Amino acid sequence: MGKIINFIRNVSPFNNRTEMPKILYVIKVILFFWVCKFGSEVVGEVLVIAIHFACGMNPLQGEMFDAQTITLITYLGYSVIIGVIFLFWKLFQKRKVKELGFTGNPVTYLAGGAFGAVLVVISTVAVMLTGAIKYNGVFANIDVKMVAVMFVCFVLQSSMEEILCRGVVHQLLVNKMPVPVTIGVSAALFTIPHLSSMPEGSPLTVAAGIVNLILISVIFSLLTIRFRSIWAACGLHTVWNYILNSILGLNLSGNDGSVAAVFDMRSIGTGVLNGGEYGIEASIITTIVLAAGLAFILLCLNPSREKLSLTQKAHREFQSVC
Repeated sequence: MGKIINFIRNVSPFNNRTEMPKILYVIKVILFFWVCKFGSEVVGEVLVIAIHFACGMNPLQGEMFDAQTITLITYLGYSVIIGVIFLFWKLFQKRKVKELGFTGNPVTYLAGGAFGAVLVVISTVAVMLTGAIKYNGVFANIDVKMVAVMFVCFVLQSSMEEILCRGVVHQLLVNKMPVPVTIGVSAALFTIPHLSSMPEGSPLTVAAGIVNLILISVIFSLLTIRFRSIWAACGLHTVWNYILNSILGLNLSGNDGSVAAVFDMRSIGTGVLNGGEYGIEASIITTIVLAAGLAFILLCLNPSREKLSLTQKAHREFQSVC
């Protein structure tokens, strides 16, 4: 009985115990990730419902704001989710917010953003050259204010995902586990929530979508290791989503179109070249571009050898456990 109680205490996500077998510690971190994710999302949903009631609407009876307003409330609600994650981090991990990866030079946010812009533009142009995306010009009446507001929305949405995966998960594992394990767990927890928005399609398109999620997650993790912070990962994630959705007007992770965009671009048919309903994030062409981006990071940016060496001891301990 005592062993069972000790096991429960060890893997419980509601304390900051670390002295346990490495496998149990990984389980503990995974549980803490889901507590942060689901807990913060519940708070966010309650807030959205409360806003409806405060405005004289009953969402339980189908009374809702228009689609644009709902989109804004949803995205801006990510700030509340981020706040809840910060609270859980301080309450259960007993650690400072900056230890989530908000260290180093924030200017690396711009470097990550520039890299993200290059990746998404190359991916889109390459798909266009195959004829799988058609460019119809610039929209005649661009909602400039909404396009600008959506940048703030994507800053919040992308930062929330990075705080969870490259913040919570990565920072808890990186100095205790081998780098491949840290990156692998982070990639898995980044990929799984996105699968629910991946529509049924050809097996090749679905496979490409999953591979692309893993590739971009590994890129995020390597940038986090290279710059010793999550700033660059947040920048890349934000700019990728923003350009794809609010500049190009293309599907983002299975979400159809955009509330406002600059360019009028449409996918032609559905298939592995344009990613079908999921968008170019499930395109095999994007797979090639992301693989090239990953190779660039490994060969040119040289992700911190010192950081890699910090995990050698953890790697030996992990092998002894396994």
